[in-house]
Amino acid sequence: MPEPAATPDARASLRKVVTASALGTTVEYYDFTLYATTAALVFDKIFFPDASPLVGTLAAFATYFVGYAARPLGGILFGHFGDRLGRKNVLIITMLMMGLGTFAIGLLPSYDSIGVAAPLLLVAIRLLQGIGMGGEYGGGVLMALEYSPPSRQGFFTSLVHIGTPAGVLVPVGLVSVLDTVLPAGSYDSWAWRLPFLASILLVGVGLWMRLNVTESPEFVKMREDREVQSLPVREVLTRRPMTVLFSVLAKIAESGLFNIYYVVAITYVTTELDLPKGPVLLAVLIACAVECCTLPYFGALSDRVGRRKVYIAGALFQAVLAVPFFLLVQTGQFWAYVLGMTLGLGVGHGAMYGAQGALFSNLYPVNVRYTGLSVTQQIGATLGGGLSPLIGTALLSVAGGHWAWLIVYCVGVALVSALATTRLRAGEAHPPGSPAPHPAERTPVS
Repeated sequence: MPEPAATPDARASLRKVVTASALGTTVEYYDFTLYATTAALVFDKIFFPDASPLVGTLAAFATYFVGYAARPLGGILFGHFGDRLGRKNVLIITMLMMGLGTFAIGLLPSYDSIGVAAPLLLVAIRLLQGIGMGGEYGGGVLMALEYSPPSRQGFFTSLVHIGTPAGVLVPVGLVSVLDTVLPAGSYDSWAWRLPFLASILLVGVGLWMRLNVTESPEFVKMREDREVQSLPVREVLTRRPMTVLFSVLAKIAESGLFNIYYVVAITYVTTELDLPKGPVLLAVLIACAVECCTLPYFGALSDRVGRRKVYIAGALFQAVLAVPFFLLVQTGQFWAYVLGMTLGLGVGHGAMYGAQGALFSNLYPVNVRYTGLSVTQQIGATLGGGLSPLIGTALLSVAGGHWAWLIVYCVGVALVSALATTRLRAGEAHPPGSPAPHPAERTPVS
C-alpha cells in the first residue's frame, strides 16, 4: 500500500526538524573546518612557534586529530542517552559544547603570552568539542530520518548534510574576506580570532531552532512500546559487530578524502608550492557551494536506485580522480583548483555523503539507532578525516613534497570503502507502493 499523504502539520514539523538539524551540522563543521583552516595557515606560529613550518603544521594537525579522537567517546556517551532519553535534549547539549568551545578558542592566549599552557588549553578544548561533536551528528540525522517517509529518507537526510559544505563555506569565506581586506599580516597576528568568536551567532540561532522542535515520533513510539535498551552500546557491539566494522570502513573514504581535498591540498599549495592561499580558498568556496546543490540530488537518487549503489559509485569516482586532482592542483591555476575541488567535493564526496545518512541509519533498529549510527560515524570519521591530514602531510614530507604516495593513500581508502559498502545489507530505499516495515525490522544480519 502507498505511504499515507503527509498532513500540513507533519510537513511543517519535518521542515522545522530538517532546518534545525542542518543548522546543527553547520555549527559542527564550522568548528572543525575553521580549526583545520587556521591550523593549516597560522596555528603553527601561534601555538608552536619554536618548530619548523612543516613540523609546526604537523603539531597543529595533531591537536586537530585530538578532537576527532574524542568523537567515538562522545558517540557512545550521547548515543546512550539519545537512545534512552530521547534525541532532542541531547542535541541541545552537544550544540552548546561545540559552539562554546569554538568561541573559547578565539579567546585563547598565544604561546608567546603564556608558554606551553597555550597548546595544552587548546588540546583540552578540542577534547571537549570532540566529545560534543561525537553526539551531534547522529541525533541531527536521526531527527530528520525519523520524521521522513521511508521512501524519501535519502533526500531529507541529505538536506541535513548540506550543513557540512555550508559549515566549510562560511568559515572559509570569513577567512578569505579577512585575509583580503585587512592589512598584510593582520590575519596571522590577531584577526584569525574573529571567525571563532563569530560562531556564537550560529549557536544562538541553532539553539532557538532546537528548543522549538518536538521529539522524534519513532523514538516516542519505541518508548511507549517499552523497547528501550538498558545499555545500547552493548547491544550494538555484541549483536551487530560486522555491521559496525563494515560501516566504519565504508565511512573512512568519505571523511578522509574530504579532508585531503580541503586541508591537505591547502597545505600543499601554500607550503610545498609556495603559492598564495587566496585562490585555493576561493576554489574550495565554489566547490562547497556546488556540493550544497548536488547533495539533495544524490540523496534523492539514492531513494530511487539504491543507497549502496550511489555510495559505491562516489567512492570509485574518487579513486579514479586521485591522479587528475593533484595534477590540477599542481598547475597553480585558479581554474584548475576550481575544477579539481568541484569534482572531488561536489561530485565524489557529494555522492557518498548524499546517500550516507539513510544508508547508515537504517543499519540499526530504533532502540539502538542513535548509538549505532554514532559509533559508525565517529570511529569512521576518526580513522578517516581525523588521520588524513596527519597522514597526508607526513606522506608529502617523506616524498620530499611530491604527491605520489598520497595518491596511493587516496586510491586505497576509496577502494576499501567501496568494498566494505558491498557488505552492508540494510538501509536501501524502501520501494514505493509497499508497506513500510517497523523500524525495528530494518536490522541487518551481522
